Amino acid sequence: MLRVGLTGGLGSGKTTVADIFRSLGAQVIEADAVGRELMAPGKAVYRDIVAHFGPEVVNADGTLNRRVLADLAFRHDRLAELNRIVHPAVIAVQQEWAERVFAADAKAVAIIESAVIFEADTQGTAPGWRQRFDRVILVTAPNEVKVARYAARVAGNGTSPQGAEADARARLATLIPDSKKIPLCDYVIRNDGTLDETRQQVERIFAELAAAARV
Repeated sequence: MLRVGLTGGLGSGKTTVADIFRSLGAQVIEADAVGRELMAPGKAVYRDIVAHFGPEVVNADGTLNRRVLADLAFRHDRLAELNRIVHPAVIAVQQEWAERVFAADAKAVAIIESAVIFEADTQGTAPGWRQRFDRVILVTAPNEVKVARYAARVAGNGTSPQGAEADARARLATLIPDSKKIPLCDYVIRNDGTLDETRQQVERIFAELAAAARV
């Protein structure tokens, strides 16, 4: 069995890469999806967020106002507060998921996709998180490409192009630069070319991971 961390900043294309790994036979869990589930009304994480940040982060229907929460986190320097609530709970779910995967298939490649594998470790919200992976893969692209992809993704939801770009740069500024992560990773996928070029990189890496999982 092999436990793999897949990381990359916003707009790097790690979700696309995760989908390719899944199509090849890897088991994949995405931190953002887990976080959204845990932040739903009635969940402990939801209650902790509302208790900490106040009723202004709650929509009229009782759901979290993710735009207000993101503004507090990324533009008012309160990201660490949010992470201390969310990260431990998300990681606990990911660990339980990996245990179930390996119980069902001892030779599985279990991939945990998260933008903050290194940040959660170094910023203290999940000490030792990086060391729990057998391999770590970084998906990277130039920052200008990341910003453009993010702006295109949020276009049409009421955010101006200038606002989307500013938001992307604020989010990227909270992450450790790829240049510092690359030497710490086992594999680097450069995702600034065609989809076929990205797939070729993923296929090569998955073949090596699958072989290692069988040992």
